[in-house]
Amino acid sequence: MFTGSAVAIATPFKGGEVDMESFEKLLDFQLQSKIQAIVVLGTTGEASTLSGQEREALIRKTLNKVQGKIPVIVGAGSNDYKKAVNFSKQAKELGADGLLLVTPYYNKATQQGLEAYYGGIAQHVDLPIILYNVPSRTNVNIEPETVENLSKISNIVGIKEAGGDLGQILEIKRRVSDNFKIYSGNDDQILPICASGGHGVISVVANIIPDQVQDLCEAVEKEDLKAAIKKQTEMLPLIQQVFAEVNPIPIKAAISLLGMANNELRLPLTPLSEGAEENLIREMESYGLTLTTTQEKKR
Repeated sequence: MFTGSAVAIATPFKGGEVDMESFEKLLDFQLQSKIQAIVVLGTTGEASTLSGQEREALIRKTLNKVQGKIPVIVGAGSNDYKKAVNFSKQAKELGADGLLLVTPYYNKATQQGLEAYYGGIAQHVDLPIILYNVPSRTNVNIEPETVENLSKISNIVGIKEAGGDLGQILEIKRRVSDNFKIYSGNDDQILPICASGGHGVISVVANIIPDQVQDLCEAVEKEDLKAAIKKQTEMLPLIQQVFAEVNPIPIKAAISLLGMANNELRLPLTPLSEGAEENLIREMESYGLTLTTTQEKKR
């Protein structure tokens, strides 16, 4: 699929509707950077609140804008198996390069259920599939043995690991082939995961600093540990503020502070609290990002 950094791109809204003009600007910003792939309709894209028509429009816009320059990976997971299959087929028909499939949430599947879910989708759609393990949101962990079993299916090619357990990631690495991709799902763990045999990151903070995230991935790939540590630690205070409240609340605020889109979310998500926004502004400026004049006057 890719090696290095992929952006989990946000979905901008305006007046309750998807703001396609701003979304195109976000895509332009990424395409002018070093980013290696775009993940649309992920958690950061508020996919669970989007209608079928909105999903299709966002996929089409992304593919039309990217024009094959880098892979476009579509978030197609659901706690409803049939819906996940349909989302995956839609992505295939529209021309996506791959799928990101989050662990079914709420239902709390067993490991056997996870194998049946992912294996079934893989049979229905012959696109490369990246598993997405995020227990903090789904309350279900994809165990290393399950990952090993699923990795033997030809079009299940990798996993986005957002569980935060480096021991589990090493155990997955031990069990799977070298061709199976392991991506960090946490921006504060890019260095340790890549240094443990991972292949990159599907990043939230790359919405605002895509080049720097890719530079970090490249430093690890070149085995320049000193440079990688410096880049990850310098980035850490900003990452901490980007996750000070539940994603994508802070990153939406950050995108707005840079003048790229409105700071609008869909319920049940609400805008970043005032104190958290002040901290975010401080760290963005400390990192060297230039805020819009409007936001400077606001302070």
